[in-house]
Amino acid sequence: MTFSMRDLDQALQGAGQKSGIEIWRIENFKPVTVPKESHGKFFTGDSYIVLKTTASRSGSLHHDIHYWLGKDSSQDEAGAVAVMTVELDSALGGRAVQYREVQGHETEKFLSYFKPCIIPQEGGVASGFNHVKPEEHQTRLYICKGKHVVRVKEVPFVRSTLNHEDVFILDTESKIFQFNGSKSSIQERAKALEVVQYIKDTYHDGKCDIAAVEDGRMMADAEAGEFWGLFGGFAPLPKKPAVNDDETAESDGIKLFSVDKGKTDAVEAESLTKELLDTNKCYILDCGLELFVWKGRNTSIDQRKNATEAAEEFFRSSELPKSNLVSVMEGYETVMFRSKFDSWPVSSTIAEPQQGRGKVAALLQRQGVNVQGLVKTSSSSKDEPKPYIDGTGNLQVWRINCEEKILLEAAEQSKFYSGDCYIFQYSYPGEDREEHLVGTWFGKQSVEEDRASAISMANKMVESMKFMPAQARIYEGKEPIQFFVIMQSFITFKGGLSEAFKNYIAENEIPDTTYEAEGVALFRVQGSGPENMQAIQIEAVSTGLNSSHCYILHGDSTVFTWCGNLTSSDDQELMERMLDLIKPNEPTKAQKEGSESEQFWELLGGKSEYPSQKIKKDGESDPHLFSCTFTNENLKVTEIFNFTQDDLMTEDIFILDCHTEIFVWVGQQVDPKKKPQVLAIGENFLKHDFLLENLASETPIYIVTEGNEPPFFTRFFTWDSSKSGMHGNSFQRKLAILTNKGKPLLDKPKRRVPAYSSRSTVPDKSQPRSRSMTFSPDRARVRGRSPAFNALAANFEKLNIRNQSTPPPMVSPMVRKLYPKSHAPDLSKIAPKSAAIAARTALFEKSPPTSQEPLTSPSSSEATNQAEAPKSTSETNEEEAMSSIHEDSKEDEAEEESSLPTFPYERLKTDSEDPASDIDLTRREAYMTSSEFKEKFEMTKNEFYKLPKWKQNKLKMSVNLF
Repeated sequence: MTFSMRDLDQALQGAGQKSGIEIWRIENFKPVTVPKESHGKFFTGDSYIVLKTTASRSGSLHHDIHYWLGKDSSQDEAGAVAVMTVELDSALGGRAVQYREVQGHETEKFLSYFKPCIIPQEGGVASGFNHVKPEEHQTRLYICKGKHVVRVKEVPFVRSTLNHEDVFILDTESKIFQFNGSKSSIQERAKALEVVQYIKDTYHDGKCDIAAVEDGRMMADAEAGEFWGLFGGFAPLPKKPAVNDDETAESDGIKLFSVDKGKTDAVEAESLTKELLDTNKCYILDCGLELFVWKGRNTSIDQRKNATEAAEEFFRSSELPKSNLVSVMEGYETVMFRSKFDSWPVSSTIAEPQQGRGKVAALLQRQGVNVQGLVKTSSSSKDEPKPYIDGTGNLQVWRINCEEKILLEAAEQSKFYSGDCYIFQYSYPGEDREEHLVGTWFGKQSVEEDRASAISMANKMVESMKFMPAQARIYEGKEPIQFFVIMQSFITFKGGLSEAFKNYIAENEIPDTTYEAEGVALFRVQGSGPENMQAIQIEAVSTGLNSSHCYILHGDSTVFTWCGNLTSSDDQELMERMLDLIKPNEPTKAQKEGSESEQFWELLGGKSEYPSQKIKKDGESDPHLFSCTFTNENLKVTEIFNFTQDDLMTEDIFILDCHTEIFVWVGQQVDPKKKPQVLAIGENFLKHDFLLENLASETPIYIVTEGNEPPFFTRFFTWDSSKSGMHGNSFQRKLAILTNKGKPLLDKPKRRVPAYSSRSTVPDKSQPRSRSMTFSPDRARVRGRSPAFNALAANFEKLNIRNQSTPPPMVSPMVRKLYPKSHAPDLSKIAPKSAAIAARTALFEKSPPTSQEPLTSPSSSEATNQAEAPKSTSETNEEEAMSSIHEDSKEDEAEEESSLPTFPYERLKTDSEDPASDIDLTRREAYMTSSEFKEKFEMTKNEFYKLPKWKQNKLKMSVNLF
């Protein structure tokens, strides 16, 4: 019996058709839709269905169905909602994963939908609970647990509840206290602050004070004294947690049961293998702390319902009613389910229909049949992922020769040998600074001695640059798109030039197949465009050909080009470009598939069958983020679901798994002793293959440090670069944002981005690449900036970073207080420090008027006297430099200044009775109107222009109006 959407309850019909979350509450055993504004609000006496629909990169929809059971909900309701999820899953195609969620023991995936937390409220439909908020605020005490997702639980409001190991939140009518146990982790404290903000916004309408109290602070501290006073005074806390009802019994081992007509029978076996699962049956896998239901493809919906009801019966009869239940369909098992088995076969990839068409098309084309329309053609550029890296930077490449590195000339930088190892350093313009990438490339035939040397030298290079560059470890054949864009016209030759490689093949009596320009060689050409094309030398045999590629073959003083019948004109254009690099200015003999000459086949050792399908590369999958702990070569990972930038804690190491490449992110506060192990962490992650996705050990690894994230990493997040530039640990940063109205405290000013030479998107193949291939002080510049200019500009950028009349914000790790109405503005909207200068500069852009107004202020007279004094040589140079700075920056900063709001001068003063809110207090002048600003200066444009440029800027930066 099949189950369709129209067979569902009317409230569930049409569900799961677009990305997002849908929630239904069970009322009288019927689902009722919960409006979006109420998502995340749960009542302890109710049961809910939560459907999470996710669109994959391929466009297909994936569903996760959760049913949540409040601690006061009935068993009958639990059974009913479990059956509803089976019906919903069947209507969605039977591929969804179903989760049983019990209040207080929810899965991390479920909690990640409702960040920062869920706090179930008492009551429910059955108890006749009304949704009117109580008039009097009730003081409540909560315990918070979790480094990545927070589990919040209300506990008795008594002093004995507190302990040294956890973080507690005391919610009173006028103030919210966060108590940090002395043994609680920094990450837990930081996550608890998110809960504090949630409680303030949800239950206090954002109008209450907030204080953080550190364990150990006595009554002498005002905030600590107030906190302990609510408990009747200070007293020593117990050493062990008083609340410890989360402990669960140990598992008795994994047991497998088959389900037939609602009855379960144990399956006896020496080892747990997939072969024990029959596609015509349903099974229950009892793992003690969690239960799984496995449903065969050929089972009916009634069989699946019976299996789910049998699993619910397990909970009623067992001593573990708080266990989680996960239901999976054959072929769509979760990683956790598969990991419970001693052996699980690698799932074979189903061939796409297009591949079959390609075979038929190639066969017909060889016979001279026009197959236009049979094969769905697509631009190769669309098939390639975006590089997210600027290709106009500066490149340096070294070849490793035992313990030394040899710098390659510009013409040889993109020509690698399969038996060698290389180091490359690439510098390119980023969004607000110069980005760097240092990488190693290992050929398939390279020896371990050269690989170790390459890694050691690359590490020293990164260390010498204060760990600012991202670092990459790349193997031949697994290169990411960023590497090809950097190299542009990349050629791989067989053999090697390294002494270690030569010694290895001599000792093992391996023939030396190193490329020779006059010998026989076959190259396969691939790529997506002129800035991303490769020629890979392969075995010179006919079986190496493919109807979907173009090839270059040379030998016996003859050069052949061969184009498969499934290639496009773009593919053939790339072949012509690569030919200019491999065999420039030599005549060629074009060969078309099906009409080759005898000489062509003779060079390949004779004609034989070859494939027609295009060589398929591994596609980029949806990314997964893991928190990592690495001790004694043992790697422990925890997946972070529905991750954001805020999940990257500065004390931890994280791995972002994109299948085709992985990123190891290292926080600024990570133990320095762990940093040398970062590459080993990445290699161990590939070795263990935690997602069971058949990750190759040669998968590219990127090492990224906090504050220096490249764009091809940040693209997976909604990124705010100012967050990674803040002071302190995770807790101090979050508290600073709250106490400083959302303004990040930057460690360093933004770096000026150097200019790079531009190049055409599709350069003429006869012209050399336009970017500078090696770092040189003589490289082309857009605006002719010199090192002296950059040094002078840097000095002026450091002047008066903040107004000295405004005290710096305090970032104490002890007790802090948030003042009422401290709403945090959007960090991305805060203008840079230079906006104030730009705002004032805009007033004086026009030429000075002919008529002069009298000067009335002493500061103006002093400025005039300075302007009439003869200029020294240094002043002249400074004036010219500042003029250049002004011309470079005024275009960009005018747009930023125009977006700032304006306020009356009286509201901007430090002693104002009605101060302006949500402004940068260090740059009050940026919010003044033009007329008021000119009035306060009491200076005409004409007189102001008499000052040297550098003095104009200095005056505008240093004057204190407030």
